[in-house]
Amino acid sequence: MDARSISAQAAGTAPRARPGDRETPPRALDVYVVEDNVIVLESLVAALEELAPVHVVGTAADESVAVQWLRAGGERCDLVIIDIFLRTGSGLGVIAAARRERPGAALVVLSNYATDEMHARCQASGADRVFDKSRDIDQLVAFCIALSSREPGERSH
Repeated sequence: MDARSISAQAAGTAPRARPGDRETPPRALDVYVVEDNVIVLESLVAALEELAPVHVVGTAADESVAVQWLRAGGERCDLVIIDIFLRTGSGLGVIAAARRERPGAALVVLSNYATDEMHARCQASGADRVFDKSRDIDQLVAFCIALSSREPGERSH
């Protein structure tokens, strides 16, 4: 028993967990990000990799590149984060392709246009969740943390 446990036990309390105390840390999610704004992309990747168990395996700025990557199937992918308005094409096309090509991956839309109508269109296209870029980053991080704690077979939807 370590000194922290002994003092906590003497005080009649359980020792508080420290970040490194987990028996099995969550496995990092392999994430593919579809975002055409380089500044937003770099900020998002940095934030997610800092705050959640996330490993970004690739990125795309337009629909055709994203669809090509999804079809190739080489990299494992647990989560696809998709912006709706891309350099060319649409995030709705990426959602449809991801649902076909990577049925086990969770699909999340991250957009500045997360209106009720867009939310409904994204979910009808196969997105699991829709987040607003300007106000829901903390919810996206929480979603990633929750998703990483599930077993690989339970990760979709």
